[in-house]
Amino acid sequence: MKTQNYENHVRMHPIYHYFLTLLVLASLITAVVNLVLSLQSGENVWSALAILLMAAAFVLTFILLRIYPLRAQDRAIRAEESLRHFILTGKPLDSRLTMGQIVALRFASDAEFPELCMAAANEDLPSKEIKKRIVEWRADHNRI
Repeated sequence: MKTQNYENHVRMHPIYHYFLTLLVLASLITAVVNLVLSLQSGENVWSALAILLMAAAFVLTFILLRIYPLRAQDRAIRAEESLRHFILTGKPLDSRLTMGQIVALRFASDAEFPELCMAAANEDLPSKEIKKRIVEWRADHNRI
């Protein structure tokens, strides 16, 4: 695998992020157009409405399909990074750190992790800035 760094750490799944996104949007647009045309002609309004409801359910499922595993993974990352911080410092992770900051901190090497945790909490650093400050990148190839 390629060495991971700030420039290439974002993970895109082409089938989900490109193909399925376009398919979901196309189905929603098609369903709305179908309903408008049905309302104008006065024919098949109920079936057009049913198609729109199915497309809306498809959009909601598409969104939840992404959110639920990320939330579960965020909980795992919080636990892993809390343990790592405790092992390295003997202290719990600062409670001021947000989930986004903790997710960003997972890329920091053990050598810079404690100091970067303190800086993130004290300076309220956004995750982007945390990642930019990392000198020795610790790759995470398992993120969903």
